[in-house]
Amino acid sequence: MSKLQDMVLRPFAASPGFLFARTFFRSPAMMGALIPSSRFLVNDLLNQIQWQKARVIVEYGPGVGTITKEILRRMRPDAVLVVIELNERFVSFLRSEIDDARLHAVHACARDVRKVLRAALGALHADYIISGIPYSTIPDAVRREILQESRQLLQPEGALLVYQFTKTVLPYLKSSFSNVKQTFQFRNIMPARIFYCTP
Repeated sequence: MSKLQDMVLRPFAASPGFLFARTFFRSPAMMGALIPSSRFLVNDLLNQIQWQKARVIVEYGPGVGTITKEILRRMRPDAVLVVIELNERFVSFLRSEIDDARLHAVHACARDVRKVLRAALGALHADYIISGIPYSTIPDAVRREILQESRQLLQPEGALLVYQFTKTVLPYLKSSFSNVKQTFQFRNIMPARIFYCTP
């Protein structure tokens, strides 16, 4: 990169949108989308959570924190949120940008969710898991392991909320969860499917 390019791009380098887009172009399979989720998708997703009962929440693939910030805004004061992210840049960004003691940002794979939760909180179960990781680009064995670990982590009355742009993950959800409901949100780039899964 030239000095001129560096001078032009430097003011944008710390912005969530720039970081999200740059990461997408470097690793599109890891991201699944070029821009963060719309407010319509975020609302549809989070309106399905019973916030008064949600004490322990996990988010897979928080990215630049579009959904993370809204979760924290709606959460109980005594609840905790553990976000699990594979991209170290995103983890660093979240830790520096969000000043909330309830947030625990962890650099790890979602298939290690039970280990992560034990290490971060000493907890064995979660009330809700919210997942936006691109299951269509994840190897089959890892995809199955993530969903099985998620099922084991959830409280009996808990739920896994998944948003995706394809239905690739649906058969895997049905094999791990007894009840899977699907809705759509078209006011998003791209239109998204929301899966609500209970044990």
